[in-house]
Amino acid sequence: MQQPQKNIAEPFSSYQLLVIALLALLQFTIVLDFMVLAPLGDFLMKSLSISPKGFGLVVSSYAFSAGASGIMAAGFADKFDRKKLLLFFYSGFIIGTLCCALATNYEMLLGARIVTGLFGGVIGAISMTIITDIFAVHQRGRVMGVVQMGFAASQVLGIPIGLYFANIWGWHSSFLMIVILAIMIAIAILIKIKPIDKHLAIQSDKSAFLHLWHAVSNRSYQTGFIATAFMGVGGFMLMPFGSAYLINNINITEAQLPLVFMFTGLAAVVVMPLIGKLSDKVDKFMVFTGGSLLAVVMILVYTNLSPVPLWQVIVINMVLFMGVMSRMIPATTLTMSIPDLNDRGAFMSVNASIQQMAGGIAALCAGLIVTQRTKSSPLEHYDTLGIVVSALILLCIFLVYRVSVMVKKKDAVLKIPAKH
Repeated sequence: MQQPQKNIAEPFSSYQLLVIALLALLQFTIVLDFMVLAPLGDFLMKSLSISPKGFGLVVSSYAFSAGASGIMAAGFADKFDRKKLLLFFYSGFIIGTLCCALATNYEMLLGARIVTGLFGGVIGAISMTIITDIFAVHQRGRVMGVVQMGFAASQVLGIPIGLYFANIWGWHSSFLMIVILAIMIAIAILIKIKPIDKHLAIQSDKSAFLHLWHAVSNRSYQTGFIATAFMGVGGFMLMPFGSAYLINNINITEAQLPLVFMFTGLAAVVVMPLIGKLSDKVDKFMVFTGGSLLAVVMILVYTNLSPVPLWQVIVINMVLFMGVMSRMIPATTLTMSIPDLNDRGAFMSVNASIQQMAGGIAALCAGLIVTQRTKSSPLEHYDTLGIVVSALILLCIFLVYRVSVMVKKKDAVLKIPAKH
């Protein structure tokens, strides 16, 4: 009975702490690049005369190109040093984000988002693979709790600062901010991170296509892919029109918008490490279920709001994102435990592709459900969107349960004395 406690409390080495810090900063830039698009939505829709359907396409274009890129990269994901692979795709992401900053019309922005997605969509998968390679199973919940804080940090720091820059220098400056930060992180990874290539010694598939086929045809892996697909659809539907909804329906001003995102992010900063630690100590599926039920209640409240004071909007958003974050960490940690070492890169790439494409479908569907008569009129049918998202979240509980059962069986075979 003492061994599990020892594993759970296993400390990180100084090098592992460095890896966690750099991956968290990297995740911050990737998430911010995607997340800042929604808060900038009102700026972009008005300055470039983009309709809700057109803006949904801008958001989904990143997701679809990221999905296609992940599938193409999956066969090669376990053929190279993971550090080199990470730097290659991160460099492309930086170039794509720079193109976003230089865009002057809708078509240029759409093209830039496609380029950014081609590179940025694979980076999350590579990061998750690196975490699985470097950290023991009993450490991964805590690692994910920190690395996924990139999402929270983008809310607390990135989005408010990005919106502040957008109000002063225009929306282009928000993307330039990401480019400058990403270049510094890339240099640090190049200098500080050691080669990550142990998987190269156990590769058996000579063909990249054959390696991809072995990953996608594996029944166990397919269970994880299906759960990820529905997680992606449910997770991305509300996001694209968040700022437009707050401004046009709840009467939040553009000056108040950064406060909403900042306090929402602060809530996530507090809750994510706690959820990470909890996921390492208790049943991950139960944590996921609790977060899902909280998210459903708050989504139904949020999407049916009438104009209310700013503080009420902030509180509702904070609780909503606590529920969302409580789903992300245990679900991601469970999914990371599915593949074997020699398939991790391929599995993570395919899984990320499915997540991105599901997000693209979600953004497109949201653009078809939500309508707006004029640039400044309230969004219509946002409450319908809330019902659809809630139903998908409830379905995900069943799908993640199947993943949880599978991971427990695998751990039992490997004789890992841990609670999952």
